[in-house]
Amino acid sequence: MPSNKSVSDAPITQFINCRILRDHKLQRDDLWVREGGILDPEKLFFDEQGYADQQVDCEGGIIAPGFIDVQINGGYGIDFSLASDDVSGGVFFVAKKILEHGVTSFCPTLVTSPPAVYHKVLPQVKVHHGGQHGAGVLGVHLEGPFISMEKKGAHPEQYLRNFLSGGLRDLMEVYGSLDNVAMVTLAPELENSQSVVRELCQRGITVSLGHSVANLSQAEEAVQHGASFITHLFNAMLPFHHRDPGIVGLLTSDRVPAGRTVYYGMIADGIHTNPAALRIAHRAHPAGLVLVTDAITAMGLPPGRHTLGQQVIEIQGLHAYVAGTKTLSGSIATMDMCVRHFRQASGCSVEEALEAASLHPAQLLGISRRKGNLDYSSDADLVLLDDALNVKATYISGEEVWRKGP
Repeated sequence: MPSNKSVSDAPITQFINCRILRDHKLQRDDLWVREGGILDPEKLFFDEQGYADQQVDCEGGIIAPGFIDVQINGGYGIDFSLASDDVSGGVFFVAKKILEHGVTSFCPTLVTSPPAVYHKVLPQVKVHHGGQHGAGVLGVHLEGPFISMEKKGAHPEQYLRNFLSGGLRDLMEVYGSLDNVAMVTLAPELENSQSVVRELCQRGITVSLGHSVANLSQAEEAVQHGASFITHLFNAMLPFHHRDPGIVGLLTSDRVPAGRTVYYGMIADGIHTNPAALRIAHRAHPAGLVLVTDAITAMGLPPGRHTLGQQVIEIQGLHAYVAGTKTLSGSIATMDMCVRHFRQASGCSVEEALEAASLHPAQLLGISRRKGNLDYSSDADLVLLDDALNVKATYISGEEVWRKGP
């Protein structure tokens, strides 16, 4: 409750009877929220002599920072790579649905497409805050088309591109604009790619390495120029070899500049990565692991045929294949499923599993001053979970935006 010493008249919410994830451990404490941000209760009590207007009883549950998905291609019948006159409507639809998975912000991801698709889709996807309408958009992740022919995966070969004119001009010809772009996945072995890496990083765009046959020194050179992420580690890259570990070798490379972290995406759906490989990556470099869903149109839909960009995809059980092949094409997993599977498969702590879906992606995108943690003055984007890490409720800016029914 605001007092006459209060710095704000806005109502104060106190989350009680909870364990909150702070400083890498679960702590029995209350969480105080005002005007969408997390409050320091000492300042509230002693400087303002304020107290709560309302309490939320968490019934012994866990409060973690809201999940952040930096690679999601669509879901519930929506394909972000499909040009339409209402792309933003599709993004909003998925944004609303993923609240039930604990996701409070995300990067809509476009797979390799012809320039006309980028020119139509990108102007319709704007960075915006989350709320009752759905999870916030942090910017678009452009996965392709500047990737390797040999490691194209489910990306359509006819639309793959090289950096012919030496960089930025190629990007602009294909994408049309880099406004509202948060991340670009490219293959660092492509000629002229290093100048592109530098240019993108100077613009504040995260560069990820993936769909690539790069050797370790090519990958290290890209990191030295600013690249900071690996798209779905192990998938669509050269397998680890002891004489040249390729992109995978970045996890333990001694040529990563001091003070820099290389992050890597893991699709922890039990299909894309064997649990033993997941454990190897986590034990080699736990601070860099970022859980991604790489979810496609068919997430939340029944088995059968669906589209992903320019391809037809077939869902068989939990597998999503390019129709008529055994090539995996993204997942139908949800972020909360990935968190649970990662914890079970890796044997990591609850805290590590939750931070891989919140703190690490926020650090990767350079937004950890306000997202991905429950520090004082951070955004009150929260997920309430039970001990089995099932989502019970999701909050954005301290407001409940989804709750599991009785």
